[in-house]
Amino acid sequence: MLSAMLIDIDHILANPIFDPNRCSVGYHPLHEPLVLPIYFLLAGYSKTRYLGIGLLIHILLDSVDCQITNGVWFI
Repeated sequence: MLSAMLIDIDHILANPIFDPNRCSVGYHPLHEPLVLPIYFLLAGYSKTRYLGIGLLIHILLDSVDCQITNGVWFI
């Protein structure tokens, strides 16, 4: 499940790399709502279940962060 943190590699594509007021959900390519079905599929197969669950938890926590910092829910 820790490997799900590799989803944040897409932050290096942003300029600036870190912006405390930016919501990552919907901004970074691997944080797009369109990739959520892929993460659900990964969670559905036994060989990739932990990775999929980790990715879904990561997106959920980023969505909570968006709510706290910007007042916007993405999921």
